[in-house]
Amino acid sequence: MDELATESTRFDFSSGYLCLDYCNTADGNLKREWKENLHTYDDIVLWGREAGIISENEAEQLTRSASEYPADAIQTLEKARALRQTMYDIFSAISAGEQPESKDLAAFNAFLNEAGSRGTISEGLQWEWVSDSLEKPLWPITWSAAELLLSEKRGLVRECGSETCSWMFLDTSRNHSRRWCDMKGCGNRAKARRHYARVKSAE
Repeated sequence: MDELATESTRFDFSSGYLCLDYCNTADGNLKREWKENLHTYDDIVLWGREAGIISENEAEQLTRSASEYPADAIQTLEKARALRQTMYDIFSAISAGEQPESKDLAAFNAFLNEAGSRGTISEGLQWEWVSDSLEKPLWPITWSAAELLLSEKRGLVRECGSETCSWMFLDTSRNHSRRWCDMKGCGNRAKARRHYARVKSAE
């Protein structure tokens, strides 16, 4: 991750894993209603820059390509949202201790096969994405999800306990009892609701 992602960013990167950060690019509950934060292809590029997965030069090139091929940019935006939903459905099931549905795994494997075909090992023994396709920002996200699914860390994946939030995170707390994506946000709102309920029941 480059230094840009450590500065002030528009998107949140607190989940503990790249693919989960990407799942969190929508606010609200992805099973019901949510606020979309990926409105245009440029938002995907911005997210990739803030996440540190594409360079400034790559971002400029992708933005130019998107303006030259607007129909392709729209198609990629739709694909980016579909990838997010697929990953969310898979990790939401895992966080609930359930087996992801076969259709979701099949959809993810289609993304993974495409991403894998665009990568190569460089002479410096580093993994590189070699295409200038508008879909380039999606490939490291997909790869990150595959790595998490195949690691022991998948058992630490949690979904926020709020009824109005679907944000995902890795629960690295000492006793693995973290319930909220952010104690200052969803956690405090839950505490306030419980306090209000106790006060009303005492009246």
